[in-house]
Amino acid sequence: MRLTSKERVLTAFEHEPPDRVPCWCGASQEFWARAKAELRLDDEELRVRFSDDFRRVYAAYKGPEYKLSKGAVSRTVFGIERRGMGYGQPMNHPLAEATLRQIHDYRWPDPKWMDVSQVKAQAQQYGDRFAILGGDWSPFWHDAIDLMGMENLYMKMYSQPELVDAVMQHLVDYYMAVSRRILDAASDVIDIFFIGNDFGGQQGPLLGPTQFARFVLPHLRRLIELGHSYGLKVQLHCCGGFAPLIPLLVEAGLDALHAVQPDCRGMDLQTLKRDYGDRIVFNGAIDSRRVLIEGTPQRVRRETRRVLDIMMPGGGYVAGASHDSILEETPLENVLAMFDTVCKYGLYEE
Repeated sequence: MRLTSKERVLTAFEHEPPDRVPCWCGASQEFWARAKAELRLDDEELRVRFSDDFRRVYAAYKGPEYKLSKGAVSRTVFGIERRGMGYGQPMNHPLAEATLRQIHDYRWPDPKWMDVSQVKAQAQQYGDRFAILGGDWSPFWHDAIDLMGMENLYMKMYSQPELVDAVMQHLVDYYMAVSRRILDAASDVIDIFFIGNDFGGQQGPLLGPTQFARFVLPHLRRLIELGHSYGLKVQLHCCGGFAPLIPLLVEAGLDALHAVQPDCRGMDLQTLKRDYGDRIVFNGAIDSRRVLIEGTPQRVRRETRRVLDIMMPGGGYVAGASHDSILEETPLENVLAMFDTVCKYGLYEE
């Protein structure tokens, strides 16, 4: 029996086999614009062409207006200006040498700056057909790095842990309040609370399990429990090789991990599926760099089938690129080959 996208995703999230493996498509603005132009499709038509089973809704920033400084490309809600390509890199670290009092006195944002009035209407336009992602992205680990500086943040975990605790508390208090407002307004039309923090690099996690459990996991647990309190599944975006942290994430009750990068240390797909596949959903796993960008359509089809053979048994898998944003240099024909292969060969027996 053919399921709706929403039914398909929620079945997979229950670790049961749906009709086929769900598809996930995240893409950069540059790739998305090129794909629309080449295929002559609008946004929704392109999502359908890619068989994307998810749709996402957002609150809108309505806080104080600001003007970017010279050279800045963006500004976070915590007042950090960034420069460079894409999201850029922080131009300063205002809490690098702050005292505890200065941290508490910092101009933390007001959750009411995020307008949630249109979130429910955004979801309702899809008519209950797709799995809806909602809630604030909540990248508190990245914000802490912006505010304190990465090496300094690590050092203060040992020398002045109370400062790190204070920064994390303020950051996550804000994100909790924003997401609570979103979910109060629209949890009945949202299926998955989607949050994001990158804890992994190419060669392993950015901090070890002990420090992760001490400084980060309690706040992740707060967010996970918030989503569950509204009856939602919780999915974390986390790049890189973070295999040593997965047992802690499973223990904290996380429902899904996105986007699995098999080319990173420790992220062997067979091992992940064997050790955790019955307890957490894996989303991604089709190599963005070596396969989607550098490969041919034939190689993409072959690799997609190999990944499906490993990850799809028993449910608990969502197919997509191993990086959330399909980059501009990715050949469109390779992306089409990936999704078409999932739809053809990711079928479960009735």
